[in-house]
Amino acid sequence: MPRHLPDLPRLMVDDAVKAALLEDWGRAGDITSQATIPVTARAEAVIAARKPGVLSGIALAESAFRQTDASLSFAADKQDGDRLEPGDVVARITGPARALLSAERVALNFLGHLSGIASATSLFADRIAHTNASIVCTRKTTPGLRGFEKYAVKCGGGSNHRFGLDDAILIKDNHIAVAGGVVEAVSAAKAYAGHLVKIEVEVDTLEQLHQALGAGPDVIMLDNMPPETLEKAVEITGGKALLEASGGIELDTVQAVAEAGVDLISSGWITHSAPVLDLGLDIEIS
Repeated sequence: MPRHLPDLPRLMVDDAVKAALLEDWGRAGDITSQATIPVTARAEAVIAARKPGVLSGIALAESAFRQTDASLSFAADKQDGDRLEPGDVVARITGPARALLSAERVALNFLGHLSGIASATSLFADRIAHTNASIVCTRKTTPGLRGFEKYAVKCGGGSNHRFGLDDAILIKDNHIAVAGGVVEAVSAAKAYAGHLVKIEVEVDTLEQLHQALGAGPDVIMLDNMPPETLEKAVEITGGKALLEASGGIELDTVQAVAEAGVDLISSGWITHSAPVLDLGLDIEIS
């Protein structure tokens, strides 16, 4: 389990899960379970991994069952950040059968999606573990789920970039075009920012890197540079700023990027395109 994994606030978890449950239940609730399951029926079920990966989202799964029926018992066998193998039991649920089945899909949707992000992140993190670089996420997230998806990145051994437009200044190519240049944009940002606000600027060439270093940002994003150019950028920078490699980072290229000596490697893929981890819920028949 990754160290320093943050807690997910229960209020945030419950609000997201409540919205998902209301979306799934519609106006009449789970009419399939109502039609086929006696109101007094009870059941025991397990959630288990069907593919290898890293777990994330256990609090949201638990909330789905608890909010559906407080008498449902939810016992987690695994915790967020744990590595899973096929067949590993993640949690056991016991209680009224109708409620259990009514919460199943919402619980699995959250678990599968967030565990998929954690699993994808872990693949990248494992490839660069022998270097000093960290894999970080971006703002390319599902609207409304950013906090959970960035939490899942941490479950997989990654780190978080900024959470929104308000917690750091990130000057990209379009800002530079309007501002009139790298130096102009960074200088304006430094005049505007408070003492706790970090400033990052994106550069596309080594010439722009020299300009950025003269302006003095905290972080410089090296956009779509091949490893050999990244190595030159690291040498030129000489530790004067943190360096972030970005753009087109894939699993088969991330190691070479990290070995070029950058500090950070950002990937939008780990949040916007990570495949869902296959987890299933099955009723245990005695």
